[in-house]
Amino acid sequence: MPDFGPLSFHVPEPAVRPGGAPDFSDVSIDPAGEVRRPPVDCAPEDIRDLAFKIIRVLNRDSEAVGPWSGLLSDEELREGLRHMMTLRAFDARMLMAQRQGKTSFYMQHMGEEAVSCAFRKALEPGDMNFPTYRQAGLLIAGGYPMREMMNQIYSNELDPLHGRQLPVLYSARDHGFFSVSGNLATQYIQAVGWAMASAMKHDTKIAAAWIGDGSTAESDFHAALVFASTYKAPVVLNIVNNQWAISTFQGIARGGAGTFAARGLGFGIPSLRVDGNDYPAVYAVARWAAERARRNLGPTVVEYVTYRVGAHSTSDDPSAYRPKTESDAWPLGDPVLRLKNHLIRRGAWSEERHKQAEAEILSEVIAVQKEAESHGTLHSGPHPSARDMFEGVFEQMPPHLRRQRQQGGV
Repeated sequence: MPDFGPLSFHVPEPAVRPGGAPDFSDVSIDPAGEVRRPPVDCAPEDIRDLAFKIIRVLNRDSEAVGPWSGLLSDEELREGLRHMMTLRAFDARMLMAQRQGKTSFYMQHMGEEAVSCAFRKALEPGDMNFPTYRQAGLLIAGGYPMREMMNQIYSNELDPLHGRQLPVLYSARDHGFFSVSGNLATQYIQAVGWAMASAMKHDTKIAAAWIGDGSTAESDFHAALVFASTYKAPVVLNIVNNQWAISTFQGIARGGAGTFAARGLGFGIPSLRVDGNDYPAVYAVARWAAERARRNLGPTVVEYVTYRVGAHSTSDDPSAYRPKTESDAWPLGDPVLRLKNHLIRRGAWSEERHKQAEAEILSEVIAVQKEAESHGTLHSGPHPSARDMFEGVFEQMPPHLRRQRQQGGV
């Protein structure tokens, strides 16, 4: 028997560490407008190549080109820009509030605003998102009041969740936003189950599942793909690849799959990748995938190639695991600036209007923040009643909880 020597254990390594030069040489970027747009009813095996390409609409000259372009009017694009700017201003104020001790925890969306803001506009009323903690753009683009979001972040007397959720783990059923779970990847199987139930009831509503690149290593992700492919659930399976999980680069979860979208190929699910910093491209791909679901053609896996500019959360220090200048080297740019420049190129926007909009939006966010803070923050002002922790779990409160509530004097 031949002597092969001892086995060795493989651990993927990032291309660069803190102090090194940023390196995105492994990100293969297709020219804008060159990736084909297949028919919505195409067979999954006919578009296997799209799991390895990146669909893009906006080119270097800020023009919208190619078969995925032309779906949004100037007014719709301006609205999308405003949504992203609002989310960015909201982030800045809430991050500052956390640093001031007004809330315990916060997570930014910096660099990823186009993913959720554009996707939301491709949905219909009644569709349900099963999000992670970095899709607040679904709420802002869907018209959910910022005041309610801030009340929940502050855990004040008007917190719609009565202090029973961590900050940023929103819940807004009437706005198509299922309760965010702190246990990562659970929402993927929940979305597939909800979509299956919608199909069983012969309803018209579809679901959208959301997951980050790191959480695709969870078993729930793969279980969801099994059920979605077997029962052709009307669901869009979104993967936000922002290059980093908390303190961990994407290669740990991706392994040797090449791309995250490629995970869907083994399940016979059509899979695409899109430039997550390209608002028109995100919208076009989201609408394509949503139409497949509505036409009983089954699920679609969509990978959004983007970049997390900020820390994973206020509990994270990214300088410990990546170069400080890495975000500046990200080749797909900033989604807000790219859409702004596209609108200027179309003659539908200007630098002056942009500065005015920035000031207006910041003023609006600050006004809402002052109103929310007048009802309390984490460390000051009125809070939800302790009695609320016993409510909303059982239809009929069991005797042991009733006794505990009485012992607590609430």
